[in-house]
Amino acid sequence: MSQTEHIKSIPSDRLQFFPIMMFAIVMGFTGLSIVFHKMHEVLYFPTIIVEIFGYISLGLFLVILFFYVKKIITYKEEVKKEMTHPVRVNFFAAISISLLLLSIFFRHSISELSNVLFVAGALLHFFFTFYTIKYWINNNLEIHHSNPAWFIPIVGNIIVPIAGKGFVSDSVLYFFFSIGIFFWIILFAIILNRIIFHKQFAPKFMPTLFILIAPPAIGFVAYIKLTSSLDFFAHILYSLALFFTILVFVMYKNYINIKFFISWWAFTFPMAAISIATILMYQLTHENIYAILSYIFMVITIFVVFLVAKETIVHMFKKEICIME
Repeated sequence: MSQTEHIKSIPSDRLQFFPIMMFAIVMGFTGLSIVFHKMHEVLYFPTIIVEIFGYISLGLFLVILFFYVKKIITYKEEVKKEMTHPVRVNFFAAISISLLLLSIFFRHSISELSNVLFVAGALLHFFFTFYTIKYWINNNLEIHHSNPAWFIPIVGNIIVPIAGKGFVSDSVLYFFFSIGIFFWIILFAIILNRIIFHKQFAPKFMPTLFILIAPPAIGFVAYIKLTSSLDFFAHILYSLALFFTILVFVMYKNYINIKFFISWWAFTFPMAAISIATILMYQLTHENIYAILSYIFMVITIFVVFLVAKETIVHMFKKEICIME
């Protein structure tokens, strides 16, 4: 049974525990689809694989969206709890980011669909950005609530220029880019303070350390999209993305014995992000080192996505997902 078919088989009494984090699955698969598309453009990757994964990503999004909308209708209080939870609230932006990533993927094949997905994703992300900041301001959060998942709703604004170039004015895209870059620096300082001076993350949040890769990697791609210039700042963004990628792999012992949680999907999109950024760097420089890194990161991304997908399916069969935590 496929992952999509198994999601469809979730019993109604478990629907109330269907987590908003499930949209991270779409981010992972769509990120991998975009990696394949970039590899096809630059390094001659087979187009059939690109199309298959793109439509799998769209299918996953529609299935997960269907069940979450059903949860909203059936279990409003459970959704309200997630929207007021200091950690889970950050994952609502995974919905809008999924729309934006799908818009990026379909940009060159179905332009009209891409445009619709972009508008829906950008407007929804605009809402989640201000909802999340308002939530942070109006609630007494503790330092232990902070983790790299905080990047998702705010720093996710960096994705908007990549999806929106050519659809709306550059002024609008710079607005989103500025929000994302500014809050990346602020939130990174907060999270680094938490990591160094406070208790270690709970095991299920350890995979979110990979999210540190995504802001500079996506920021690099967005900056190139806006300026078409591989300048000093672009190099800084890519180099930081590469640094964080090396860092999380140097810390591999932190992850190898972690019990499976749905948060494992945090491994996937950041790896896709550094893969896309590296392919773009090769496209701009034609230096062989970036071609080699592109293949290495693509292979790692494929391995990680398939491993996490396999574990997700296995734990769905064991009924260890969509349960009360």
